[in-house]
Amino acid sequence: MKILPQEHIVLIRQAIESARAAGDLPAFDLPEIRVQPPARPEHGDYASPVAMQLAKLARKAPLEIAEIIVRHLPEAPFLGGASVAKPGFINFRLNEDWLKQQVEAIIAEGDALFTLERGKGQRAQVEFVSANPTGPLHIGRTRGAVIGDTIARLLEALGYDVEREYYFNNAGRQMEMLGRTLQARYLQALGHDAALPEEGYAGEYMKDIAAQLVEEVGDSWLEQDWQPFKEYAEKIIFGWIRDSLLRLGVRHDVFFNENSLYEDGAVWRTLDALREQGYIYEAPVWEGASEEERAAAGDAAPATWFRTTRLGDDKDRVLVKASGEPTYTLPDIAYHVNKFERGFDLLVNVLGADHGLQYQTVRRGLQALGYDPSKLHVVIHQMVRIYKDGRLIKGSTRAGDVIPLDDVMDQVGPDPVRYFLLARSPNTDVDFDLDLAIAHNNENPVYYIQNAHVRCAGIFRMAEARGFSDEDADLSLLGEQEMVFLRQALRMGEMLLYAVDEMAPHQLAVFALDTARIFHPMYDTVRVFHSEVPEDVARARLRFYRAARIVFRRLLTLMGMNAPDFM
Repeated sequence: MKILPQEHIVLIRQAIESARAAGDLPAFDLPEIRVQPPARPEHGDYASPVAMQLAKLARKAPLEIAEIIVRHLPEAPFLGGASVAKPGFINFRLNEDWLKQQVEAIIAEGDALFTLERGKGQRAQVEFVSANPTGPLHIGRTRGAVIGDTIARLLEALGYDVEREYYFNNAGRQMEMLGRTLQARYLQALGHDAALPEEGYAGEYMKDIAAQLVEEVGDSWLEQDWQPFKEYAEKIIFGWIRDSLLRLGVRHDVFFNENSLYEDGAVWRTLDALREQGYIYEAPVWEGASEEERAAAGDAAPATWFRTTRLGDDKDRVLVKASGEPTYTLPDIAYHVNKFERGFDLLVNVLGADHGLQYQTVRRGLQALGYDPSKLHVVIHQMVRIYKDGRLIKGSTRAGDVIPLDDVMDQVGPDPVRYFLLARSPNTDVDFDLDLAIAHNNENPVYYIQNAHVRCAGIFRMAEARGFSDEDADLSLLGEQEMVFLRQALRMGEMLLYAVDEMAPHQLAVFALDTARIFHPMYDTVRVFHSEVPEDVARARLRFYRAARIVFRRLLTLMGMNAPDFM
């Protein structure tokens, strides 16, 4: 399928070259040409401000430049005409005969509709979720799962070879507390007096794991230290996380353990490499500290600092604490060095709002080590709040004051979870209305979009029952409402490009809902089987609905949702 803004840009370039050759325009370096839908649909299908961009370069008025370009525009099958509007816009109209024939182009592409070649031959990695296995996956982490998986699907649609990665740590203080918590719950389950550690995990799920452990080993672990308890809990919880994600339609190709970076020495090699480049020093405070900061530090032991101020930061950052323990940032830099060494052309990290500053430091670490940080794209997402009956749900005792993903899916199903967590920009909070998510009416966007596919499927069930076929349909008989839908459908490709370029996967959900809003009013009037609809018109409309069904199935699949035939 054609990306129509790009096709129009090609025509504009050819027109400018033709105008130069004819002496109607002088020679100049072309700026980036922009083409997009106009603000008002009555102005046309696409518009370009190129004439205004060229006014100084060509030393002519924008209206005159626009008229020259329009005179020199070459013919193209999709181009129905072009006109000039003040103060110098060029408005384009699609050829209506060509537009109607795009029904066949959509049908021909099928489930691969708008699979592009932007990323052909390139490898992309998307890292998302990355929760340590200390408890069931909660709804806050799930937003990152949905965003990450959708970005991966968008990248695949653009032709990238995509690898999905989950980064976790099964060592450290958190995991020790997990082991000690299960140890305490195990002892309690056997009737012993045991207190939970102060920083332990209070959720009821730890009692469930302890009960399962007692069933398996009885009292044979009474003398064990916390480590085997940690390993047992980790195995159980990771199983929960994987099962929850699979239920949501999310899979990972690689599970990367942070601890492996310590085991093979990568963390300390990274620190040594930064030191060799002159970015590391040891001091109680950073080099640019004020007198007050130095006085407050007193005789504190030195920490290991990264001179990020050389790379645009407002202060240097600690990589190793005075205790000798690395901060989270040092292994993260080592991890990203590992990613770059694996040969990916594009890296995407989907992270919660509390990771923003840390990943600025990681990016600077990569830059200091000679890697191209522009290959790394970080998508930061905000909070999720769950509402039911108009009231905020604050958490689950069983899960330890968080709302587990499975609890939400039990109430509304996986598809509404995906849509509602996707539909807002990652930069904004999500208010998830459980009552709206389960509603079977047009107020629920999930129902509204999926019902468009259901309606298309229903038409074909009726056609099959009547023995009616859409073969050899005369698409010239399609009307204006169908063409409005086709104009929207043909913008899918430009939407996919924008969603990836801006790392804005919510645009997919917005586009799907807008497409459904065009479809449903049309469906109510553009009937196939009706006594007043001639057979040849019915055949053309049935063919059109075959294409519409493909459009909705493609959009729903890209969002990781089902395309049901019944509701």
